Amino acid sequence: MRALAVLAEPDPARKAAAATQLRADFLAGAPLDTVARLTPTQPLPGRPARPALKQALQVPSRSPFTIEGRAALIHAICHIEFNAINLGLDAVWRFPGMPREFYADWLLVAAEEALHFSLLHEHLQTLGHRYGDFDAHDGLWTMAERTRDDVLARMALVPRTLEARGLDATPPLQAKFRKAGDERAVAILDIILRDEIGHVEIGNRWYRHLCLERGLDPVASYPALVERYQAPRLRPPFNFEARSAAGFSEAELDYLRS
Repeated sequence: MRALAVLAEPDPARKAAAATQLRADFLAGAPLDTVARLTPTQPLPGRPARPALKQALQVPSRSPFTIEGRAALIHAICHIEFNAINLGLDAVWRFPGMPREFYADWLLVAAEEALHFSLLHEHLQTLGHRYGDFDAHDGLWTMAERTRDDVLARMALVPRTLEARGLDATPPLQAKFRKAGDERAVAILDIILRDEIGHVEIGNRWYRHLCLERGLDPVASYPALVERYQAPRLRPPFNFEARSAAGFSEAELDYLRS
């Protein structure tokens, strides 16, 4: 119930703080109901009036070599991390009947995404902007909506597909920020990359758990899920080192190489 309430919170700073507290309370022994079936009483996720949400192609790309462009790029990553808090919380309340460890994992994810959002927002403010100052797109939450009725599809197509793209995108982003002289952004992305490897590994682990439970082959099932839920096709370059660390098998990495 508390995870659903935090997911519905529209204020980003309050949501981040509440997600962090939620995991702290869980670790301190707060009770966790793993079988309750909840019904939201307000639109999800809670979010502020801004940023305005556009189609991905309507959001202009920005150069990191101007202050304004760098702020827009930091804002885009900040928006991804805000959505990632929501995705962690959504996994906790939406899918009853999973092992207790499943909820522990997604509470960890929500808390770490809250940290990422807070670090990026703090840095964004040093550039003269706040979260909401630039338009953004909503691809992560769109896929969450599509997979809301099947936890296996959620694990396949959010953490190990959309979030795994961050493993590929982060090193080139760091190179851009480094070239622009923004070492603070590089350092924050170091933290994010480290944690996101763990988040993708969580998605991989529970995807395989669910495939085993349903008698499905994880490698063969994946393309069918991509097709059924209209997930984005993965495109190179891929960060094979990070993907391997996140638990992708050699067969799955070979699939990407092909």
